[in-house]
Amino acid sequence: MSNETRFVYDIAHAVDPLGDLEQEAEKAAKHNRAKVGSARPSSLLYTYGPGAIMDLPQFTIMPTGLDDWDRIWRRRDSAPLQIHAPRLRDVVRMMLRSPDVQLRPYPWQPKKHSRSPEGNDLGVPSRIFPQWLRCTGCDMLGLLAQFDYRNTHPYRTDLAVFEHAKCTGRAGVGTRKAMRRTAIPARYLLACPDGHLDEFPYDLWVHRGQPCSKAELPALKMVDRTAGKGASAVIQCASCDMRRPMNEAQGEAGKAKLPQCRGRHPHLDAFEPKGCPNATRLMLVGASNLWFPATQSIIVMPDSPEEKANDLADRIRTTLGDKLAKYRANLELIRDLLDERVDVTRISDQDLEQVLQAASAPTDSPEEQEQKLRDWDPVDLLVPEWRHLVRDIFGSRAEEPKSGLTLATRERGKDLRPEITRVLAVERLRKVNALVGFTRIDDMDRVGDLPRRLAPLTRTPRPAWTVATEDRGEGIFLQLDEKAVAAWEKRVLDADVWKSHREAHRRNFERRFSETAGQVDSESRLKPPRYWLVHTFAHILIRELALTCGYSAASLSERLYAWPAAEGRDPSAGLLICTTASDSDGTLGGLVQLSEPSRLQRVVDSALRKAARCSSDPICSKRTPQTPEDFLHGAACHCCVMASETSCERANRFLDRRFLLDLPGSSLGFFQVHE
Repeated sequence: MSNETRFVYDIAHAVDPLGDLEQEAEKAAKHNRAKVGSARPSSLLYTYGPGAIMDLPQFTIMPTGLDDWDRIWRRRDSAPLQIHAPRLRDVVRMMLRSPDVQLRPYPWQPKKHSRSPEGNDLGVPSRIFPQWLRCTGCDMLGLLAQFDYRNTHPYRTDLAVFEHAKCTGRAGVGTRKAMRRTAIPARYLLACPDGHLDEFPYDLWVHRGQPCSKAELPALKMVDRTAGKGASAVIQCASCDMRRPMNEAQGEAGKAKLPQCRGRHPHLDAFEPKGCPNATRLMLVGASNLWFPATQSIIVMPDSPEEKANDLADRIRTTLGDKLAKYRANLELIRDLLDERVDVTRISDQDLEQVLQAASAPTDSPEEQEQKLRDWDPVDLLVPEWRHLVRDIFGSRAEEPKSGLTLATRERGKDLRPEITRVLAVERLRKVNALVGFTRIDDMDRVGDLPRRLAPLTRTPRPAWTVATEDRGEGIFLQLDEKAVAAWEKRVLDADVWKSHREAHRRNFERRFSETAGQVDSESRLKPPRYWLVHTFAHILIRELALTCGYSAASLSERLYAWPAAEGRDPSAGLLICTTASDSDGTLGGLVQLSEPSRLQRVVDSALRKAARCSSDPICSKRTPQTPEDFLHGAACHCCVMASETSCERANRFLDRRFLLDLPGSSLGFFQVHE
């Protein structure tokens, strides 16, 4: 192993589909190497990224770590594509503790037609996981090697299947003639809070930690005759007739019967060198808390002159590497070395000297990196966006081709709510999303010691890149009156409803699965009242806009700018409702048209009028968390405010209609302050 490797790893078992194909070709053997499935980039980022389990029609797979993806690119003459988003890239570098991380798209190439060969050498390498399978005909439970793989149709990925070649069926049921039967994944796994995942040890489980007394390789069966939920199966050993139900592994009593975590990362095919001290937990293959992505995203804004200079210096540093220090004094040679990779032809020697000085500056020490990470606030990603959106536009339209951002001013309708002070039509925007890791059992926002709990994407401690997606779309930006928001927020902070929300948030935080949540002050994770206001307003607008803009409500998403004044940043209160997609569907214009004065006025009035009444009232309008309740919303439910998970950035937390309007028994409505 190299000095950069931080895991116990056997390179002989590397996932390398193209390498396997080359080896088979040398042996003159013919095998079908058809792909087993496909997924959209957004689903590979938010649902089925490295370390997640993806359901295919007949079995499940796990996308591997990014180290294995590099083998795909190395077989191409051209360098991997990069996504230009310096502001996001710098944050990703800080979170991954690697100064050279680049943002790359998923390995994919469009085809001229469905059967053309372009891009056949590109794809996301994956491995079968879990590798314990159960025969649907006879209940045989075995490892992958005990079953046959069949994938004979290159254009029918749904026909790829593992089969038990000589299944004779269940004892006493029908014919005993041997036939081929489909095998499906055995659904139990072991996970730990530090992101490790492992196969369930069925052979040790049924024999209670001891080897089988009758056979070295016992014949196992998984019998499941019920349609109930949870661990309803029974593991049987046909060799020694021992049996043990899986429900013994459930609950608090079951934890003591499970083995300690081995520190396994199956997506890296590696183990922690010092093991793992955690106890394991029983998980199901399809559990929703098996994989939570840790992502960061930005709306790309035009670069300032300082940002452009810093980005140029970074590109020179990463392109030249060690040659930068060696040939630093020879500007002519530096220009020749950069050639077409970094265009410096229009830069004078004096300016190039300044850029090289910035490129040669030492990177942060590990201690400085850790301090930056501790001091960093996710709001820092939003501040540049807010500052650009509230900036005055010269003329009625501002277009910036490099960033992909096009803004158009809109007049305020004469009857538009006075609390809304600024309206912008975002005719075009570009959103970049990057993956920095993942967690298991708890969401990224729900853990206390995030750096330790974040599972890595690579075996090397300093990854050279991470995967990102680039979406384009349109939207509407609204800014609220800051003076009115500040006065309203002051009233809310003294209200009994807010005190109830604070206590509910504290209880919610303390009851999380994370054993380390106690190390974090719950108040630091509670959003201020203005966030609740802007968030609730965004949700009712999404519901109303979806009725007339041509996009479904699930296609619309929110970008919230709501924070009080702090050192280095002004207060904000605004929102961006946008729709984005990886193709032109995100820029059809239906949403932007609703920013016109008369149309927007009708949308806002209708949304507020509908928010005043819910079909679940008076239960919904009077909902306030009381001890021992710990839900993170007030007067809000799926009938009136809550949105789909693709639209909401906070999983429908921090919502309350009472902060928008005066509901019965409440006088905290923001939109009635000036009436």
